[in-house]
Amino acid sequence: MQNQQLRKQLLRMQTKDQKMRQSKKWDIAVDKENTEKLKKIIVKYGWPIRKLVGVEGETATWLIAQHADHDVSFQEKCLKLMAENNSPKNLIAMLTDRVLINQGKKQKFGTQFYQDDFGIVVPRPIIDQKNLDKRRSKYGLIPFEEYRKIMQSKK
Repeated sequence: MQNQQLRKQLLRMQTKDQKMRQSKKWDIAVDKENTEKLKKIIVKYGWPIRKLVGVEGETATWLIAQHADHDVSFQEKCLKLMAENNSPKNLIAMLTDRVLINQGKKQKFGTQFYQDDFGIVVPRPIIDQKNLDKRRSKYGLIPFEEYRKIMQSKK
């Protein structure tokens, strides 16, 4: 049975996250506050799975973890919980890449990009690019070149 109150709380946290990012006025306090709230939620409920909070609630939970760059060990914990709870593979792939990048390593699925000094959106380093699309396909991700075009159009 779904916990509507928890679902709504997660969606409010996601809305706050997205408003801050879309405003182009970076505020790390939003990420830190959402991270602390999510830690308490996980202690109380475990990883908020689809059955508990619905698809949108589960996606909001992932987004909050994805943006917890200031706490990589927490992101790693979330990744483990996601795998244990059969979270959507595409979300696992994106958080995997985020954790690897935050650890100073190359990403595995090519989901993480940045804007270079010339304003060009480019992917962060990727391991084994030859097999990238095979890995992406297994995790429900679109081909890399298609994804690259989408990311570059968001500039």
